[in-house]
Amino acid sequence: MQQVIIASKNPVKINCTREGFEKIFPKTAYEFVGVSVPSDVSDQPMSDEETHLGAINRAKNAQKENPNASYWVGIEGGIDEDDRGIAAFAWVVVLSKDTIGQSRTSTFYLPPKVVELIHQGIELGHANDQVFGEKNSKHKGGAVGSLTGGVLGRTEYYVQAVMLALVPFRNPEIY
Repeated sequence: MQQVIIASKNPVKINCTREGFEKIFPKTAYEFVGVSVPSDVSDQPMSDEETHLGAINRAKNAQKENPNASYWVGIEGGIDEDDRGIAAFAWVVVLSKDTIGQSRTSTFYLPPKVVELIHQGIELGHANDQVFGEKNSKHKGGAVGSLTGGVLGRTEYYVQAVMLALVPFRNPEIY
């Protein structure tokens, strides 16, 4: 059985990793373990680059703590402001001993009330909870779940990026 270390104890990140691996490699048996490791970036990454770095750092820090696993997965949610507003997304990085796979989720723009709170220095998850009257939404449906009325939850939102980050592992002969 191959061990996959997820660089978070957040059930959303553990579940999306499990689902992504099981869809890409349905005949392989895995053990999925969540661990708490630092991202070495700010609690609320404020750019594409910082968010990507956070995902890489999480995967590498998980690898340092659990060097005998088969895979290490870092998932980092972030935001980036441009002339259209503040976009939200996440980066997924999957490491093995000799390969890296990486992908970014799709992007969506945050509503003005959430943006206002972010500009006041409040992390997206907390801003989302305030605007939607929720508690700990980042461990559940997240902003994407709140904004879509639960039609698209944070787990499903991340699954596609996990699967795409696994492309180099599924196709090693061309990577």
